[in-house]
Amino acid sequence: MELKKYPLSEHALEGALIYIADAGDRDVLVCEGKAYFPRRINELDHETANTLRRLFPFTAPVRVLGNRRSVGVGDRLGIAGPGHIRVFEKYDALPVLAQQSIRELNLTNRTYEDVLDSSTFAVFRENFTRGFGADGDHLKKEEDIEYALSLGFTMLTLDLSEHIHADASGKYSQDIDALYEGKTFDVEGHKIAFETGELARVRGVYGEALDFACALYDKYIKSGEHDCDVEISIDETDTPTKPSEHYFVAAELKRRGVEVRTIAPRFIGEFQKGIDYIGDPAKFDEEMAVHAAIARHFGHKVSVHSGSDKFSVFPSVGAQTRQTYHVKTAGTNWLEAMRIVAEHEPALYREIHLFALESFDEARKYYHVTTDISAIPDVKTLADAQLPALFEDDNARQLIHITYGLILNAKNADGSDRFRTRLYAFWRAHAQEYAAALEKHIGKHLELLGCPKR
Repeated sequence: MELKKYPLSEHALEGALIYIADAGDRDVLVCEGKAYFPRRINELDHETANTLRRLFPFTAPVRVLGNRRSVGVGDRLGIAGPGHIRVFEKYDALPVLAQQSIRELNLTNRTYEDVLDSSTFAVFRENFTRGFGADGDHLKKEEDIEYALSLGFTMLTLDLSEHIHADASGKYSQDIDALYEGKTFDVEGHKIAFETGELARVRGVYGEALDFACALYDKYIKSGEHDCDVEISIDETDTPTKPSEHYFVAAELKRRGVEVRTIAPRFIGEFQKGIDYIGDPAKFDEEMAVHAAIARHFGHKVSVHSGSDKFSVFPSVGAQTRQTYHVKTAGTNWLEAMRIVAEHEPALYREIHLFALESFDEARKYYHVTTDISAIPDVKTLADAQLPALFEDDNARQLIHITYGLILNAKNADGSDRFRTRLYAFWRAHAQEYAAALEKHIGKHLELLGCPKR
């Protein structure tokens, strides 16, 4: 077996030299000398990752939300780590390299073990020692929280959407009238008023969600057994989060002893997947100013979900939060991977594109998008050189974005993978191009956020 060592991965331990090498069709971990691993050549599996995290602590996730700037870069394919790491070697922000929701795990047929392990191997291979986080994203069920915590995930995003009642019909366990009724709170000059009826409305919308969040925190986090940050997600709703709602949620969490590092409101406008902000950036800026002030008042960061490619509002996020934020991206990394397919394997891309069109109605059950597939240019009429330009078209981007799970899981009649095997072989052959594309694309996100260089 011919092995090509990744030079940055070379690490010495007493009596041994350990590194990751390209073995042609896959990467392996090599241990020369003292037997810290079962074999000289080891597969990059969960057992190897666990040993690596024990021997080299920088390959295990840590809490990163305490840093002023943190960015989640979900890697749906398990191959984006090297490209992501190049970005965070340059910019003064800390990454959450392992970030997936249960929905994403189900759509990609992956596990949290795989998500965490791929990040571990990437930071070892690239010698990235600054620290990275692992986020159990958009968790709603206790068994999923326990799953993430059992593996040492260092961030939980508690999704309260199923307990938020837009019609204000929810119940709340706490007697809070004397704390808010008829009162106006000044937050950096912004007036947050709970006038007649407002407290009853806000309590009815968020009361049940707050009880749910507090119960989960008390059960899993309060004891300190798990070294883990908590984010509260209230963004998965149809209506924007009002300042009074953000204030109320933050105030009640703090009063009830829940230490949250970040809260994700639902912002004005549309934060659809894989495309720029839809709405008036000036109005967003006005609203972000209030949300950022509330976050500073209570000591948490504003978290921006569906942050992929929201270039027109990134300057506002950076400025209004005074460079203290958490931003989440995920799907844009998949789109960059598919852009490279369009550039170098046009026949394969055409086949996938046509399959995505057939699968679009099924895929949109999982995502809110306003895609007009009739407006997408017909790939049958496009020259090969025109295919990459589809990734500058919002409708085409969303078509490929939301069908990722169906594309990766598609089968031939004999049960074999229709696209997955060919795609991963292609991405392996073009690994350096993918890393360079991610460095440029995610770097643009941080540049527009105003993140300083290191």
